[in-house]
Amino acid sequence: MNASSRVRRDGMLREMGLAPLWRLRSVATAAPEVRDEVVDKAAPVEPEAWPAQAGVSAAMATALPRGDLPRERPGLPRRPAVVPPAADPASRPAEPAAPAGGVIADAVGGLGWDELEARIRECAACGLCKRRKQAVPGVGDREADWLFVGEGPGAEEDERGEPFVGQAGRLLDNMLASIGLARGQDVYIGNAVKCRPPNNRTPETPELAACFPYLQRQIELIRPRLIVALGRPAAQALLNQEIKIGAARGKLFSYQGIPVVVTYHPAYLLRNLADKAKTWEDLCFARANMARLKAGT
Repeated sequence: MNASSRVRRDGMLREMGLAPLWRLRSVATAAPEVRDEVVDKAAPVEPEAWPAQAGVSAAMATALPRGDLPRERPGLPRRPAVVPPAADPASRPAEPAAPAGGVIADAVGGLGWDELEARIRECAACGLCKRRKQAVPGVGDREADWLFVGEGPGAEEDERGEPFVGQAGRLLDNMLASIGLARGQDVYIGNAVKCRPPNNRTPETPELAACFPYLQRQIELIRPRLIVALGRPAAQALLNQEIKIGAARGKLFSYQGIPVVVTYHPAYLLRNLADKAKTWEDLCFARANMARLKAGT
């Protein structure tokens, strides 16, 4: 990066409130062994240090794609329905070898939204059901162009039955606003697993496999143009491969022909504030690709 690019970047980040690096208000620097999807509840950090749409500066606007794209342009055909895995084996390897997942896939194939959500709420396919207060299917526009997939519900989500409603949820709302989006408006938000893992731990592979058919059916119903995977478990569930977020950033992956962008989970950003700037870059990357998809290029 040359000197003029660095000056421009630094000026943009300052106007967004992203430089110098955020100060933790009540938390010491996070220990490196803390997992990237776990928030230390004893050391909360307020999430509002994300660039709000109302504060977009001239420098920021030159880097951020325009926000006035129509949802459907005249003459633009509706995105095609998701191809079932059996018809397109190259785009996704075979489903994880979990008996519960196979049974669920057979049971939910062809279900509509109401039946699917009812099945999710009564699911007992893995051990996560034993300690949940309620399952959390997802929320938002059921014909959205944008699908954001997180890891799993936390304590507040388990109480309220809606994904991303705690601190991480407020940060996600600010992240959406920074690229001209809003919860429920051409956006659907879901999770890789629908029940809260104990103590907000990372979902285990059998749990992700058992729950994946629900997410798969949601994608078939939504038919999003683009999926944003928030964190490693979500990315690995969608892509069925080992993922490291740092190496996956800035690349387009594919789930059944749908582009997938990988970035950090908002809960991780609450403890690793320096990576907010990287996530904003990822959101700009996602938005630029959405613009190309809508333009048919």
